[in-house]
Amino acid sequence: MINLIKRLGKFTLVSLSNIGKLIIFAFDFFYWLFKKPFFINQFLRQIFEIGYLSLPVVGLTAIFSGMVLAIQSYTGFARLGAEDTVATIVVLSVTRELGPVLAGLMVAGRVGASIAAEIGTMKVSEQIDALYIMSTRPIQYLVVPRILSGILCLPLLVLIGDIIGIMGGWLIGVYQLGFNSSIYIDRTLEYLETIDVIQGLVKAAVFGFIITLVGCYQGFNCGQGARGVGKATTNAVVMSSIFILISNYIITSTFFGN
Repeated sequence: MINLIKRLGKFTLVSLSNIGKLIIFAFDFFYWLFKKPFFINQFLRQIFEIGYLSLPVVGLTAIFSGMVLAIQSYTGFARLGAEDTVATIVVLSVTRELGPVLAGLMVAGRVGASIAAEIGTMKVSEQIDALYIMSTRPIQYLVVPRILSGILCLPLLVLIGDIIGIMGGWLIGVYQLGFNSSIYIDRTLEYLETIDVIQGLVKAAVFGFIITLVGCYQGFNCGQGARGVGKATTNAVVMSSIFILISNYIITSTFFGN
């Protein structure tokens, strides 16, 4: 029993220490965000890697999620005689929750791990120390462009994913479940409000900040050797996913927790 309490206490202290270091790292980002120079080439490169290269995985996730949601909604609401609400359920679920959360988790697995591995490798090979020697701040050169790109790209990815997910629901609704296309589209647009889309985009921006921040933090604080880089990569994905789910609840409560 005593050993269990010791382990629990150690885990709690380590977790609080890591959260504190992450917050300090975030303050460093905001401090250097407004300092010159701004490395535009690094920023554009990260836009390509975080945004463009993530489109396939986000698109595939969105379309199949929309399809499955349409089938499951129809199956459930058919028992209540409320099949006509399928289009509304699909569009609200995708824009409010499934679009941003699934896109965030998929990008966390692809981008968060990549950032942690890249920066971790640079630290192990002493390339970060070389930046100091060249009078270049690593936070300014490596972190600021990545986090800004994440904040910008995630909402765009989610917006595209929302459209693809709703199209997936429409395909199933019209060609498999037998809905009239015009009626399905009317029901989709009838109950969709601007706040639903805005909520999803706000979530996406926060998720983009979390993914890139955690990835950079883990890369800068990884251990020595290949094992340290691998552990940092794993921690980046796990921490990002946990923070995404927690922040998702907080944002949802803020928008709709009356």
